[in-house]
Amino acid sequence: MMEHFFIAGTDARVGKTYVICALLRDLRRRGVEGVGFCPVACGARSEARAMRDASDSSLSLDLLNPFYLRTVAAPMMAAALERKPINPEVLLRSFHTLQAQCGPVLVEGGAGWADPLAAGYTMADLAQEMRLPVILVVRNQRGAAALATLTAADIRARGLKLRGIILNHPDEEWDTAAVTNASLLAELTGAPVLAELIHGEESVDASEVLGI
Repeated sequence: MMEHFFIAGTDARVGKTYVICALLRDLRRRGVEGVGFCPVACGARSEARAMRDASDSSLSLDLLNPFYLRTVAAPMMAAALERKPINPEVLLRSFHTLQAQCGPVLVEGGAGWADPLAAGYTMADLAQEMRLPVILVVRNQRGAAALATLTAADIRARGLKLRGIILNHPDEEWDTAAVTNASLLAELTGAPVLAELIHGEESVDASEVLGI
C-alpha cells in the first residue's frame, strides 16, 4: 500500500510548496505518480497549480484544491469575509478521493501547523483526522529550533508520527544559526533531518525523504 504524507510547516513562507514540488518532480523521474493536495488556498491558486505542474497531473484544480478563497488572510478570516465557511468534511472527502486514485498524496499544510480553518478547528486538527505521517518543513534561520521543537511536540501529542524534518535555506547568505540548525534540530526534536535544501536547489531525493 502506498503511503501518503502531511507536509507541515512551522510558519508561513518556510517553503512547503517548494519542497513538495521538488519531491513530486523526483517521484515523476522515478515513475511514481504522486500528487500534491492543497486543502485551502487564500489569495491565489498558484501553489496548487505549481504542485499540479510538478506532478504533470491532469486532475482538476478543484479536486487538488477544494477550497479557494480570494482574500489574502488566515483561512478562517478569509472564509468569514467571503461568507464561505470552510467545511472540513469537504476537505477530507477530496483527500480520500485522491488517496483512492493516486499515490503518494502529499498534503500541503497551509501557512502553519496551527493555521485556523474554522472556529475551534485548525490545520493541525485536519492533519490529525487524516492520520498521516508528518514531515516538518523548517526555514533555516535563527529561531528555527524553538518553533520546530514546539511544533514537533504538538504533532506527537496528537498521536501522529513525525517522520522527520526538511531544512529549507532560501537565502544566499549563511550565518552561524543556519550552519548549526541541522544538528540542533535533530537533538531538540528527536527527529531526523531528512534533507537540507540550499538556495536555488530544486531537487530532493524522494526515496530518502518519503522512504519510497
